[in-house]
Amino acid sequence: MQSSGELSGVITIGGAKNSVLKLMAATLLAPGRYRISRVPRIADVDLMSELLRTLGCQVTWDAPSTLRITVPDEINGVAPHEIVNEFRASIAVLSPLLARRGDAKVALPGGDKLGDRPIGMHTDALIQLGATIATDDPNYVTASAPSLTAADISFSHCSVGATETALMAAVAAKGTTTIKTAACEPEIEDLCLFLTAMGAEITGIGTHNLTITSPGGTAHLSAVDFEPIPDRIEAGTYMIAVGIAAGSVTLLNTRMDHMTELGNLLTSMGMSIAPTPDGIQVSRDAPLRSLGDYETSPYPGLATDYQPLLVALLASAGLQATVTENVFASRFQYVPELQKMGANLDVNDNQLRIGECAQLVGTTVTAPDIRAGAALVLVGLAASGTTIVNNAHHVARGYEDLSATLASLNANVKSDP
Repeated sequence: MQSSGELSGVITIGGAKNSVLKLMAATLLAPGRYRISRVPRIADVDLMSELLRTLGCQVTWDAPSTLRITVPDEINGVAPHEIVNEFRASIAVLSPLLARRGDAKVALPGGDKLGDRPIGMHTDALIQLGATIATDDPNYVTASAPSLTAADISFSHCSVGATETALMAAVAAKGTTTIKTAACEPEIEDLCLFLTAMGAEITGIGTHNLTITSPGGTAHLSAVDFEPIPDRIEAGTYMIAVGIAAGSVTLLNTRMDHMTELGNLLTSMGMSIAPTPDGIQVSRDAPLRSLGDYETSPYPGLATDYQPLLVALLASAGLQATVTENVFASRFQYVPELQKMGANLDVNDNQLRIGECAQLVGTTVTAPDIRAGAALVLVGLAASGTTIVNNAHHVARGYEDLSATLASLNANVKSDP
């Protein structure tokens, strides 16, 4: 890509990747036909579809963005390594398989290398609900439980994945389960709403304390149609793109109440974010102001996925700031790539200092993960010359043709076959 002029146009944000993948896994809890709308056509959805087919389900596209999943009366209990190793969200099938079958064997998950991401909190929650866990095979976790029993689960810290695992097992655990220090991201709330639509009884939705009451087993659950929430990370990516390249873009199917912290940061830098009947209009028509210090934290704090995108924005504008990363230990793997382009960055443990610098210069860089890859693409909008982003398959895992969408907004970007 080459440096671009101001962005202009209208785009529609798809369903949240981090919700859709877990909803797809949750369909394993009950047989029947499910229809999930506004599903993004991204690589991770393809991987989860392939995994569900391996477990015995039929997965087809009903329309360009509507996924139909037919779950049979009998499902397989083994999630193979060759698929699971490709993406982190695959661990989400562990508890629905266990709840439905009484046993499950799931390969240890792969995905972006963002630091130590063990599954101990997942398995500990299942053990408290009555499961027996075996990890003697270094590539698989095996769980068994003829029946699950309610428990009081208290996490040491908020974990999105562990909360999802506990939720999908608790809906089949006889009695009343409480989950304390539960993650309360919008995607967790979406999963709760999906499960309640299926017939589960959950209270405390949207808080750190969830209560799930179940008669036991999964017979009380049934297939549903569902529309997930908009993808707040995708929306934030295009908001930040406007900050980097300037201009004005309307984002349809967007919820600012899920992006309050990001919206506050961008407006404090001088951007304009105005509501529209079905979304927001994001504009920048003047130089940005310095952001100062900020940090990532679990919701409702600033999402860690925004961090590399905001660094791209600040580096492109030549502004000073210090960011503290409190979620993933290896989130700064993209820093050497930005430094190749002239960014003044210095990492010390979990802090990144962004110093003043002249205009960045396009070069060949490599995407280490989904959001860092998107950040490198956005930097190319402002860097002089041509920027080439290798390993763009990472970006395709989280965005439905990022380059084509940016091109529709007047960006000078294209994707090579």
